[in-house]
Amino acid sequence: MAHEPRLTAALRELLASQRIAALGTLDETGAPFVSMVPFAVLPLAGELVIHVSGLAAHTRNLERLPRASLMVCQAEVAGEPVHALPRVTLDVNALPCEPGSAAHGAAREAYLARFPEAEPMTALGDFRFLRLVPGGARSIDADELRQALGPAP
Repeated sequence: MAHEPRLTAALRELLASQRIAALGTLDETGAPFVSMVPFAVLPLAGELVIHVSGLAAHTRNLERLPRASLMVCQAEVAGEPVHALPRVTLDVNALPCEPGSAAHGAAREAYLARFPEAEPMTALGDFRFLRLVPGGARSIDADELRQALGPAP
């Protein structure tokens, strides 16, 4: 079995154990906008996927400016200190998954494996899958991040 650095293993565990993230985008005036998004991991691509409505402000923001910030944080435990919760903020570029493409099929499969209850929403015309391609994270370069998002060793 290949050795995986401790930080990579911790990041892999965080992204596998948490299902929602805070997505930071910029609106048309340059004002920040943060929203909650469920996400899934595309391990073979080393990417994340979200399923968004064209009616949502974050979707319009990403269509205009695909660079975004995504923060994943371990859930708070009642009575425990919150300042040391495991968390990561990723720099990402949002890319559309064209219906009928291999990327769309992989995104749909990964997302529904994590959120089977969302299957009816995948048939709605205003919803689409976006791949979130990581550019890096604080103290983590893009290669290590892709390794953490990829298949476990």
